[in-house]
Amino acid sequence: MKWRGALDRTTMKAERITLSGVGAVLLLTAVAVLTPSLTLGLVDWHSAFELLLWGTTVLFATSALVWLVLTYVIGAGYEPPTPVHGGDDIQVRILTVDAADVVQATVDSLPATFDDVRVIAETDIDVDGATVHAVPDGFDCTAVRKGRAIEWARRTLDNDREFVLYLDEDSHVASFEGLPDADIVQLREEPRRTGSVLSYLADVYRMGVQVEQRAFARLSIPLFAWGGGIAVRQSAEDEVTWNRETIVEDTAFVWAAAQRLEDFSFELATATCRNEAPPSLTEITQQRRRWAAGNLEASTDLPVGYQLVTRVRNYAWALSPIVTLIVVPLSVLGVGVGSSGLFTLASVTLGLLTLFWYLRGVQYYGPDKTEWLLAAPLAPLITVVHSMGTVAGILDPPEGFRVTEKVGDG
Repeated sequence: MKWRGALDRTTMKAERITLSGVGAVLLLTAVAVLTPSLTLGLVDWHSAFELLLWGTTVLFATSALVWLVLTYVIGAGYEPPTPVHGGDDIQVRILTVDAADVVQATVDSLPATFDDVRVIAETDIDVDGATVHAVPDGFDCTAVRKGRAIEWARRTLDNDREFVLYLDEDSHVASFEGLPDADIVQLREEPRRTGSVLSYLADVYRMGVQVEQRAFARLSIPLFAWGGGIAVRQSAEDEVTWNRETIVEDTAFVWAAAQRLEDFSFELATATCRNEAPPSLTEITQQRRRWAAGNLEASTDLPVGYQLVTRVRNYAWALSPIVTLIVVPLSVLGVGVGSSGLFTLASVTLGLLTLFWYLRGVQYYGPDKTEWLLAAPLAPLITVVHSMGTVAGILDPPEGFRVTEKVGDG
């Protein structure tokens, strides 16, 4: 099913035009510097370039300030509540198309306390230790692809448990002490390397940024959700349903639940899933492209304030490589606008914050991964890898849901 037909493109029109304009200014500035005669002197491209650098710096600084407030003000002192629901309160549902080997490794990772494990697949596959359900071709609803499968399971499967725990096909459960009592419980994420080093380091970087999740339980609406490991109270799921057309069904569901459920509650769990980092630069670009396009489209259902925050953050991430690859070097060298003390201070601070996010990601992984500290000088390049999919998602939203390639390394 083509998803693009349902996408309200006006939600990304402004971002698309602006990003295209930024690219044009960068290109024409380079031409003006290298071969001034080609630009005919009709436009002062140096001034346009300075304005671009200032605008990018201010935008990224605003987004960074929001992150700091979320993480160290709103989220200060947050600790996940004591787990009160064990495996006997949970039905596990693992989503896949047909990756039997990958799913088998996930099932094998589950603690013995999980005694009701289901696999929701697009085709019938064999998996030991779980009951496999194939979504009928004739099942029709508003939801598409993964969301369609989840909605079919919600309507069809018997469940006498308090919670449904949804796992992606590659989400190995590394630790589980139970779930706190909340409508939605977000499991922690710890991507594992499967291929490209740069893709893996981009996910390490993302883990550093993602510590802001500890503030989400204190917001009326969490800013995003990670569907690789998320538990939903069955009564809340039945009230909200997954029946909406989106390619980010996890975040869209959480946003809908926060606005529809009375006394909505969201908590971050102590439990951790070790999912696969995208195995190549192509795969991580396509993954981030889907996230960016889907989040922007789904954000149209949010209150205006949250919608603005979501769109500005996506736009800032798309432009963040300009700060690390252009603005910071120019500031250090004192070139152009870099001669301004305020500009230098702002840009260098943002560059250091980018480095901090990477180092914070290494810390998140713990002492077993400290060797990746040696990759800190690559932080500017890692930022590009992390952000290039966001650019693609804004400029060229995907035609449909594309499953990220899995290696199945066990």
